[in-house]
Amino acid sequence: MRILMGAQDCGFGPASVLVAVSRQLSGHQRVFAGDGIAAAFARRNAGAFDAVHELTEPRGNTSALLDHLLAGSDHVVSVMDADLVLHAVVARRPVILVDALFSFWQHRIPLARLHELCATLPRDSFPAARRHLSSLSPHEYVLAAHLLADHSVVQNFPGVSRRITELTGTGTGTGTGRTMLLTGPLVDLDGLNAAAAAAPATGEPDYDLLINTGGFKNFLLDFETNNAYLRLIDRWLPDLLADWPRFTRILVCGGPYTGPRAGRHRASGRLVDRRLLPQRELLRHMAGTPHSLLAPGLSALHEATLLGRLPLALHEQHYAHTFTIRNLAGTLFGRLAGRFADVLPGHPLPEEDHAGTAALMAVAGRVLENDDLYARFRSTFNHRIEHYLGLTQEQRCAGAAELRHLLDGPPAPSAIASLLTAP
Repeated sequence: MRILMGAQDCGFGPASVLVAVSRQLSGHQRVFAGDGIAAAFARRNAGAFDAVHELTEPRGNTSALLDHLLAGSDHVVSVMDADLVLHAVVARRPVILVDALFSFWQHRIPLARLHELCATLPRDSFPAARRHLSSLSPHEYVLAAHLLADHSVVQNFPGVSRRITELTGTGTGTGTGRTMLLTGPLVDLDGLNAAAAAAPATGEPDYDLLINTGGFKNFLLDFETNNAYLRLIDRWLPDLLADWPRFTRILVCGGPYTGPRAGRHRASGRLVDRRLLPQRELLRHMAGTPHSLLAPGLSALHEATLLGRLPLALHEQHYAHTFTIRNLAGTLFGRLAGRFADVLPGHPLPEEDHAGTAALMAVAGRVLENDDLYARFRSTFNHRIEHYLGLTQEQRCAGAAELRHLLDGPPAPSAIASLLTAP
């Protein structure tokens, strides 16, 4: 079977889920199509695919290339890429929508109206179908994609079961013969097992601190513009070294750390590496590094906890990080997490993805430029690091197990495989 695959171009989360799914489908021909940060991640992990096509054509042939790839495909798998679902529907190709953030999507229009729009969708061309749904917000568009896809696979998280019931009316399907399956973590289980087996039981690890910023780039944030958060990390790293001399070998990794941001720095016998790693190499370091600071994305959090590691959350880059920390507030991970609210208590955050992300971006800029706010950022995060480092190994293991239990569900690989082979 030839499977066309794509992921939402928003950080590394969707693309990392797609890579994990693709690795479980090695018996099929797996073709990636996408652009932006998702394509960058796919290229960095090209071994998960049989072909990688970047849909950024200088001559404007993107649509024609996608149409050609769809025509030659038997099935489509989309990770939160609603446009790809719509393209598949118009091309009459069966499509599975995989969603790691199902409870996150907000909607203002009644769900009955969403069902009506999907039921009356024109299917003669993609532009006509997209115009039909043009009144929807980006979040509502993803929910519509669930109703249009042949099947959905959704990762467990607080609120997911309730959302399935709301959207389908039954909790088990859409009422149109389509299925919506709840699963556990959508991660690279084989890669995690290999990383765990390779982790040194004795001896010194390569690094004593891992700082993972994730993909960072999304609909608003970028490496070179709207990048106050990255510049804040750059300002803070020398102070981290000054405040915590116990850290002598630090790995800083994520989407931003290519080109001029990548490199190795040594000073006074201490090492800081800045690198963008292939996913399985990152998993190996995650398994072997005793301490980690993590942008609170769900995929990376799942990977850490399945390796038995409890990371400390870095401050939020965007609104989805705030959503994650709020919903995990009752866990040890959630209680320990770094928050910009520590620096600006009571600062209002709009409860909307784009506006909330813009507000967090502005806060990062204020902290970066204001010495008093920066000093508060440094001291309050040092307090959280101190608490984190003071945890016993038993407390860390219990914190990781707490998250695994809360976010567990049926195995994702078997669910997806069963949908691909369903009549």
